[in-house]
Amino acid sequence: MPISVLVVDDQELMRMGLKMVLGAHPDIEVIGEAGNGDEAVRRASALRPDVVLMDVRMPVVDGVTATARIVAAGEGVRVLVMTTFDLDEHALGALRAGASGFLLKDTPPEDLVSAIRSVAAGDAVVSPRVTKRLLDRLVADDPTSLRDPKILDALTTREREVLEQIAAGRSNAEIAAALFLSEATVKTHVGRVLTKLGLRDRVQAVVLAYETGLVRPGG
Repeated sequence: MPISVLVVDDQELMRMGLKMVLGAHPDIEVIGEAGNGDEAVRRASALRPDVVLMDVRMPVVDGVTATARIVAAGEGVRVLVMTTFDLDEHALGALRAGASGFLLKDTPPEDLVSAIRSVAAGDAVVSPRVTKRLLDRLVADDPTSLRDPKILDALTTREREVLEQIAAGRSNAEIAAALFLSEATVKTHVGRVLTKLGLRDRVQAVVLAYETGLVRPGG
């Protein structure tokens, strides 16, 4: 079965371009489109696409709010947000709301297609290093964004160490080398961290590490 995609953008020309790019790939099918966040929520509920390609800056209902509503519906629809620049605070809001990552609107077509395939497979597609730069700036500017660190009490000491490594943007192989563990053991720890904290992917783990103060801006 092809990957079903709902394209959401307030600019019709942008939607047309995205549909043309995605339509050239037989394993991807655009099953609908929407011009604002409210319409996106309704269409996502009706069509249940595998992936929603979501603009973050739209009228009526923005992409962050729409992402939160789609994820909260619990229907397994994954959201990939698109933004104009990489240090967009709206992109961070979408990640906090449950998006599986974000891309810049000038992303090459082949990278866009690869990202959609990754998200559909359950992976996150935004680089933790990019997310780290975004969080460094925004958490420093807005200390009220921090959350109760007691959330992390569910983790063992080793799992906290692994979370710190994830927040630094390190891969499983890099974490294994830093902590003198096998990659298989690291993978197990990562899975436990995500499960215990109720997180969907590594990107949300990076966000939570900052919000709880486990990792500080510039650290």
